[in-house]
Formats: sequence, C-alpha cells, structure tokens
Amino acid sequence: MKYECMCGYMYDEELGEPELDIEPGTKWEDVPEDFQCPACGMGKDAFSEI
Repeated sequence: MKYECMCGYMYDEELGEPELDIEPGTKWEDVPEDFQCPACGMGKDAFSEI
C-alpha cells in the first residue's frame, strides 16, 4: 500500500522510510503516531491511501 501526503510526498510500505528508522515492509498502521512528513512536516492525518 502507498499513502500520499497533501504535499505530494508518498510513503510506500514496501520501502519504508529508512532515513527515519522506519524499516522496509512497515505497515502504515505500524508507523508511529508522531510521524511527520519528511517533506513538509505534516502529521499522519495529512496522508490518504492511494
């Protein structure tokens, strides 16, 4: 699954976000609630499933 921030940044569960210590394969629901978009700083509530 992929999730897109309002700014256009995409989180891909297959890739994770290694620079933020989120391992590849990490499901969106397992991403910490305090996650912030690395591009714009918005929280998880700014993301939509695509």
